[in-house]
Amino acid sequence: MDWRQDLITTVEELKTYIPMTDEEQMLFQDITSKHPFCTTKYYLSLIDREDANDPIKKMQIPSFGEKSEEGAFDTSGESENTKMQGLQHKYKTTALLLATNSCAMYCRHCFRKRLVGLSNKEVLSNFEHAVEYIKKHTEINNILITGGDSFFLSTEILEVFMEKLSKIEHIDFIRFGTRLPVVLPDRIIQDERLINSLRHYSKMKQIYIVTQFNHPRELTDKAIEGINKLKDAGIIINNQTVLLKGVNDKPETLAKLMNDLVKYGVNPYYVFQCRPVKGVKHSFQLPISKGVKIVEEAKKQLSGHSKRFKFIMSHKTGKIEILGEYNKEILFKYHQSPIESNMGTIFGVKLGEKQGWLDDNFSLDKGDLKKIG
Repeated sequence: MDWRQDLITTVEELKTYIPMTDEEQMLFQDITSKHPFCTTKYYLSLIDREDANDPIKKMQIPSFGEKSEEGAFDTSGESENTKMQGLQHKYKTTALLLATNSCAMYCRHCFRKRLVGLSNKEVLSNFEHAVEYIKKHTEINNILITGGDSFFLSTEILEVFMEKLSKIEHIDFIRFGTRLPVVLPDRIIQDERLINSLRHYSKMKQIYIVTQFNHPRELTDKAIEGINKLKDAGIIINNQTVLLKGVNDKPETLAKLMNDLVKYGVNPYYVFQCRPVKGVKHSFQLPISKGVKIVEEAKKQLSGHSKRFKFIMSHKTGKIEILGEYNKEILFKYHQSPIESNMGTIFGVKLGEKQGWLDDNFSLDKGDLKKIG
């Protein structure tokens, strides 16, 4: 079994699944010369071809909006928190390893468009050096292995990660960031060695999968089979949805997704405000004020378990929870921050009607708003 045979990477291959005009093919070639294309036969099969605005199609097929220069490429300050190539340490207890720049499906809303499918400059080059850094920093109690897609790596490499990291005494748990349960569940269903390795190492350190289901139609029978394989191996699965214009921006869609995740044993963890990334912001980002309303309307349809997620902005200054609207302001709270005194701070901002992000110059002074763009 070679699950990579399921990949579609060229316009010629794509045309056999989705008819394309000459103009569409030229646009595809233009966009993918800057932001590469890759998807899977499985994920293409989920598209409703009768719907020109199909949300599954929007997440995987390049569109004109990607030519927009609005936004920035590093909206969360990852470069500022890189301690060595491929290792970030922004929050005290967490180390993040960028293990690969490749994915089975390149999300058109990806916040790492500067990297994914393109550059190896930010990807981990020496795992042993990273292990030594983690050993010296005993405040780190968990590791997130991501990319790209960590499960796009071979099982042999994943075993090396688990074997080395599980021996570090002060590490409590290990996380893998992957969308393969969503876009290529056969990689999980058919790879018994992967499942056996996850089962083995999860008995030493709890292993979590952090995945990203964005639409209820992604929860197919195959996806559920993959989820069950992971659960049977002792893996806890958390989901990080991105709030996306034209995908899940109706309260009933978001509510069904969260209810279905809980139904199948996946924990709703975060709903992220879409980041203002170049090639993403124009097509996918909603104003914060609109996002708040969607999330609150969705929560009215949810049980306690399915509304446990936090609506989050992953900002340069930290993970900022978006609490809701009060007295014509949007209330925010620092959920995580490299500055400990900021954590837990609540503040209000009067936002513009179309504003989708807090300005990079934004900061707090003793809990009060100091500057907002």
